[in-house]
Amino acid sequence: MAADLLVRARAGDGDAFRELTEPYLRELQVHCYRMLGSFQDAEDALQATLLSAWQGLDGFEGRASLRTWLYRIATNQCLNARRSAGRRPAQAWNVPGVEPPSPTRLGEVVWLEPFPDALLDGSSGVPLGPEARYELSESISLAFVTALQVLPPRQVAVLVLRDVLGFRAAEVAELLDTSVESVKGALKRARANLRLATGEKPPAAGSSAEDAIVARFVHAWESADVDALVALLTDDVFVSMPPMPFEYEGRDLVRRFCASIFGAGRRFELVPARANGQPAFGAYLRGRDGISHGAGLYVLTLAGDRISAMTRFENTVLPSFGLPRSVPGR
Repeated sequence: MAADLLVRARAGDGDAFRELTEPYLRELQVHCYRMLGSFQDAEDALQATLLSAWQGLDGFEGRASLRTWLYRIATNQCLNARRSAGRRPAQAWNVPGVEPPSPTRLGEVVWLEPFPDALLDGSSGVPLGPEARYELSESISLAFVTALQVLPPRQVAVLVLRDVLGFRAAEVAELLDTSVESVKGALKRARANLRLATGEKPPAAGSSAEDAIVARFVHAWESADVDALVALLTDDVFVSMPPMPFEYEGRDLVRRFCASIFGAGRRFELVPARANGQPAFGAYLRGRDGISHGAGLYVLTLAGDRISAMTRFENTVLPSFGLPRSVPGR
């Protein structure tokens, strides 16, 4: 069947090409997202991968699997995107009526976007190789994806292909047109340079423990109860808000930041979602017209029974999560 599809696709049959590539689309999209950190950039890279594969199908010799060949194209598309100067620039503070405290620092990864959990289904349909070191939940988390963005592009490619997907060193060398020694060296440097926060593991997705802390967060945020909110935070809690570069670290500073939001009279409705394997919420600002208008998406990072990070994204990401631009006020 696959051989017949390949013959038909090479003859210009678009339906046959789609049937050949469809089983790999989800995992390729997630692969591009890990490398690029942006949902939109990943979608662009995936479409460029499919176009390149369609145009270059005669060059597929079958020495490796079709999946591996597609990963080769996708990885190189992502490397080109990482090297381009067209990444999304930082955005100025744009919350009207709110004067935030001075941030701890200005972040670098302002192009970061969340990935909808609904699109993770089917992303790991093919068993990972023996070299894989990360579970899906770890390898799609915001912390992991953010950490990848500050590594050199080649190191990112090698680490994702080896440690996340489990390709062998020889396979990665062929994918990247380099030597096994070069792959081993890049992987060693990438592992040494990867900076991931350590701490308590989050509760299992959908567990009663996760539900409990999420419910407390929703109540505190919707009621603008800063004390209740701060009681949920770890001492080293981290707040970021790409594409705005402002980053806040520590309970005291995060308290002041949240107080500035609520002190301006802003009140919210939260609609549950999931992003990057983590609890998330569409945040809707209550309006005087009785309608709550989409203000952004919050993604929580949990550690034990506390919140260790909160990332706020622009309201432009809401449609990717099937969330409306506005909801009726309560």
